[in-house]
Amino acid sequence: MDTEQARWSAVDQYLSDSLLAPDPALTAALEASAAAGLPAINVSPCQGKLLQLLARSHGARRILEIGTLGGYSTIWLARALPPGGRLITLELEAQYAEVARANLARAGLSEVVEQCVGPGLETLPRLTEKGQGPFDLIFIDADKSSTAEYFQWALKLSHPGSLILVDNVVRKGELIDAASNDPAVQGMRRFLDQVANESRVSATAIQTVGIKGYDGFVVALVKDE
Repeated sequence: MDTEQARWSAVDQYLSDSLLAPDPALTAALEASAAAGLPAINVSPCQGKLLQLLARSHGARRILEIGTLGGYSTIWLARALPPGGRLITLELEAQYAEVARANLARAGLSEVVEQCVGPGLETLPRLTEKGQGPFDLIFIDADKSSTAEYFQWALKLSHPGSLILVDNVVRKGELIDAASNDPAVQGMRRFLDQVANESRVSATAIQTVGIKGYDGFVVALVKDE
């Protein structure tokens, strides 16, 4: 680990230790995910708390998450729901979904979270057909090359006032490389081009450093028609 990353990680750990209370369910979710061999690409604890605070302050009663992984961010978001609230989370990999299912059960959230397993771009149309929207908050954290397509579905499943959050936008700064051969970088560039030309949303982006390295996220608010 280089000196810069070590400092970012140390500060992130200090902030987490200072501001976040120990949480057995969240710790167990990370441990179970690691034991099952899931990639360590979940949001950081401070980022998870930010998701929760945004959902709670926004009064979100219906949340859609695109990309479950081991359910770590799902737990943070589901805990923001008021009584009667509901969260639907989409995951491509059946193995990841099984780990998430156990983690959500351990956290006591099985009754408020609905899991959908399969390719997101196949599941999202079915949500529309079933009348599952609109959602008050949508968190996109799945395969980055398809982010532009996920964003279009998020718009279809939103309403004026919905909040759309998109993670891992900056890609260690590679975002600005128009000639990049990385599908994730090109996917994020296509997504940002869409946002820039989308009159239905007002958006901003925040760069971040910490235990997850150098990255960033987009926050988009669906405007009144």
